[in-house]
Amino acid sequence: MGRRRSPRQAAAGLALLGVLGAGLAACSQSGGTAQAKQACAHVGTSLSLLDQASHADGRSATALDEQAYLQLREALPLAAEAADANSQWQALMTTISESNRVPEHYLVTALRAQCAVANSSVGGEPPPPSSFPPPAPASSAP
Repeated sequence: MGRRRSPRQAAAGLALLGVLGAGLAACSQSGGTAQAKQACAHVGTSLSLLDQASHADGRSATALDEQAYLQLREALPLAAEAADANSQWQALMTTISESNRVPEHYLVTALRAQCAVANSSVGGEPPPPSSFPPPAPASSAP
């Protein structure tokens, strides 16, 4: 026979389930924003290392370039999780994934722009609107 739980234990168990459920709901509502921000933290470190490498000589520059590359590779699974949660982060994931084929200095502008969007997103809110103008309304012929 099973041991009976006291009402206090039962209430504590239900409270724990409620807290865990709320936490999981918050994660799922983030739409990948949290993961995108985490990926962008690695991107920021990578860009900083790349900048340092541009001012360094020889082996130091090579070592800094390598560290920058490794930071981007650490960002990739986080960006992939973000893109899986919400396709708006697909561009971030794709840009980071290109780092194994394209030198990082060619990706800097795109990475900065994509991370600016991620870092300006609050909670589960979508990123700010695009700077592209909306499509022109369809004209109706009289």
